[in-house]
Amino acid sequence: MTEQNQVYRCNICGNIVNVLHTGLGKLVCCGQEMQLLEEKTTDSGSEKHVPVVEKTDNGIKVKIGSIPHPMEENHFIEWIEIAADGRVYRKMLKPGDKPETEFEIDLEYINVINAREYCSIHGLWKSV
Repeated sequence: MTEQNQVYRCNICGNIVNVLHTGLGKLVCCGQEMQLLEEKTTDSGSEKHVPVVEKTDNGIKVKIGSIPHPMEENHFIEWIEIAADGRVYRKMLKPGDKPETEFEIDLEYINVINAREYCSIHGLWKSV
């Protein structure tokens, strides 16, 4: 059974689905069941993927990795997202962009902020 905010990927065509409403069925694309992407939280090797969250005067800034992630044609961060008290904010990126974004939100009444990002090669990552 799917859960809200899970991310699935088709291993044939590459479609990515973010679950907004849960149901009892399975997600299928190109004739086969889609793969649930696990949210990784621990970096290994030279490339860094874990989102780094910083508070700013205007809200939240999210950088990908402790050193900037590559933003090349075939290897880049496709999107960065934060979830804050039931709301989701997402920024789509493309090759050549900086692997970071700022979300202008009022932090006065927000208790919990989680960040996720999707790398075109290494998959789904979340902040700890």
